[in-house]
Amino acid sequence: MQRRLLLTLPLLITLPVRAAAPSTALPSVRVLPEPLAMPGLNRSRTLRLCLPPSYDREPQRRYPVIYMHDGQNLFDAATSYAGEWGVDETMAQLAQDTGFEAIVVGIDNGAEKRNAEMAPYDHGELGKAEGGPYLDFVVKTVKPFIDTGWRTRPEREHTALIGSSLGGLISHAALLWHGEVFGRYGLFSPSYWAAPQLFDATAAARLPAGSVVHLYCGGRESASMVPLAQRMHSVLARQLPPSQLSLNVVADAGHNEAAWRAELPAALRALFKLG
Repeated sequence: MQRRLLLTLPLLITLPVRAAAPSTALPSVRVLPEPLAMPGLNRSRTLRLCLPPSYDREPQRRYPVIYMHDGQNLFDAATSYAGEWGVDETMAQLAQDTGFEAIVVGIDNGAEKRNAEMAPYDHGELGKAEGGPYLDFVVKTVKPFIDTGWRTRPEREHTALIGSSLGGLISHAALLWHGEVFGRYGLFSPSYWAAPQLFDATAAARLPAGSVVHLYCGGRESASMVPLAQRMHSVLARQLPPSQLSLNVVADAGHNEAAWRAELPAALRALFKLG
């Protein structure tokens, strides 16, 4: 059972499991059969990969990698919580339109563990934070595993991290804690209310040169979403030049996968400078 953090209420509400939808994943998507152990967290996690259209045709080519949280929601309506991001369709269209291709690695969320794993700091509603160990798992276990097994471009300038809601929050924490690993960050509807410490931490940080950040939120999310995103944009703008920082506020968008799916092409164009 998966749980969604409702931004309009300070409560965590468990919702009923929906009937499974037909699979919508393209053939480029594969679910890795063996979950990876998560050191320090006493659990394991499934990875889902979306390979570029040319991956099998061009065996010498290496690719940027986009790491994304909530893997169940990225590629397939059959596994998603409330609709999927359509990442596989977006990547296929970008390859056709721009020639840009990348490997996308979806890291499944931990269902009832999701809130803790994606919290950078302890919080009254989210509980004891496990964001540090979760990011260590991404950096020290997932990324080496992917770089060893697939033809990646492992350098930070070719490595992105994207997430929404609490996934956007923990992706922002990665900017501060693992800036030497990830060079590009997609922060979709980040739940800054759940980690206000990030404002001072970001203001005090020395962000690595070349970091690229795209912030997004919808006007129909919580009352605090847009003001907090705009505030963080102002904090980041003191360190990053305009060419490396963007903010998109969509007035009529809510807090859901459909909105994030609609934003994804523009975010990838901004993060990878696709024009």
